[in-house]
Amino acid sequence: MTTSILSRWPLMRWALTGAAVLASLYAGFLLYAQAEPLFGAMFLVLAVAVGVVFLHPRSATWRFVLPGIAAVLIFVAFPVVYTIWLGFTNYSSFNLLTYDRAIEVLMANKSIDPKTERKFAIAGGPGAYQVWLPEDGLLSEPLALDGQAASANLSPADEPAALLAQKEAVKLRKGLAAIVLTAPDDTELRNTGLRAFAAVAPEYERLGPDAFRRHADGQMLTANHKTGFFTLEDGTTIAPGWRVGIGWDNFKRIFTLEGIRGPMLSIFVWTCIFAFLSMAGTFALGLLLAVILQWPHLRGKAAYRILLILPYAVPSFISILVFRGLFNQNFGEINLILEAMFGLRPDWFTDGTLARIMILAVNLWLGYPYMMLLAMGFLQAVPEDHKKAAALEGASALRVFFTITLPQILPPFVPLLISTFAFNFNNIVLVLLMTRGGPDIPGTAIPAGETDILGSFTYRVAFMDTGTQFGLAGAITFLIFLIVGAMAYANLLAMRRAALRKGARI
Repeated sequence: MTTSILSRWPLMRWALTGAAVLASLYAGFLLYAQAEPLFGAMFLVLAVAVGVVFLHPRSATWRFVLPGIAAVLIFVAFPVVYTIWLGFTNYSSFNLLTYDRAIEVLMANKSIDPKTERKFAIAGGPGAYQVWLPEDGLLSEPLALDGQAASANLSPADEPAALLAQKEAVKLRKGLAAIVLTAPDDTELRNTGLRAFAAVAPEYERLGPDAFRRHADGQMLTANHKTGFFTLEDGTTIAPGWRVGIGWDNFKRIFTLEGIRGPMLSIFVWTCIFAFLSMAGTFALGLLLAVILQWPHLRGKAAYRILLILPYAVPSFISILVFRGLFNQNFGEINLILEAMFGLRPDWFTDGTLARIMILAVNLWLGYPYMMLLAMGFLQAVPEDHKKAAALEGASALRVFFTITLPQILPPFVPLLISTFAFNFNNIVLVLLMTRGGPDIPGTAIPAGETDILGSFTYRVAFMDTGTQFGLAGAITFLIFLIVGAMAYANLLAMRRAALRKGARI
């Protein structure tokens, strides 16, 4: 309908398309001005695509496809590619800036000459303030001190009769920070605090494109474009750093440094175990409860269904925080009950094995209602005649379930089990809210815990480490992407082969 309207009123089509193109170009320009050329180029491509598709007469069919393609590229493909690209850089909290911006910050550093530091006082009133330096007997020309940049000369004078109190002078600190006072010997003095003026000079002098000299000791400072840091002659690095491509260095750190490789391998194994046990446990418990609820002689089925579905109705983060309180080692109800009955107070959050058991138990509670609801529907599709025929042949209830019921409901469950495994493979919300990945693994070069899975481990490296190592987190994310992709492809092949074998049997 929208396309027919636009075809009837071409001026409207041109106006709307022009507005969309201009908006995309403006967004790209703003991003480029903010030193984000990659994002700016993305909006430039989007502007060209919108203009060509909606204005060229032969591209009418693409008008229905472009929004979907643009959404996939912007919200799916681009974040994946950008995250992978970060893995080949040194991007971190120490290397956030571009090289030009890092130079600006470096040159903005100022050093105070302590020999020229002088105490001051303020005399006068609004619009005609004067700065008095009692140690030298110098008084400035009248100043507004309104926050605007200004300069004034100092000259010998007698002490003013009325000086402002210190608390009144503090109120003028913004105006004092904007002025420059010139002494009789042509020394320029600037405000360096609430009580003093002094000569302020740049800490570094630029000698070339990548060379600087520090005024304090004359040491040479060189820009190292391999590491993204300024380096002194003795090898000391000076902040700020800047973003540079470092090739495969992050991946080399992952596979060569024992402080990273060891915990990451342990976390990968635990992630697979956690995802599999969560999938198998929720499936088994959900199916068991569904079978029980299908028992014809059970009374109060409706009440049981409501009670068993409650964990699914409550937001998961609330349940997780409630369980975090229940498992509190000192005041949690679970430990209070265990101590009263058996004299035990398990260290749920400080013992690695117990913390993993606790995580699995909470995830089992959160996940079984979903499996139970699915199983209740699938069980309804199993023909009762098959069960009755097996019972007449003398088969027990367990044998009927494992030979007739389970084989018929398992095929539709397989895709759901795979999706459950994939969800728990990246279930970082549970880990971060419940244990924050702890207890920590000792002797690691980066933050890593016993209950960390790959997703939470990457999150901690990127956002909770002291260095917020985005580049290293990007490299780990790339490896996770390869692992999950390989597992998904293997599952796809297995399902395809199973379907072919089933078709051959039919």
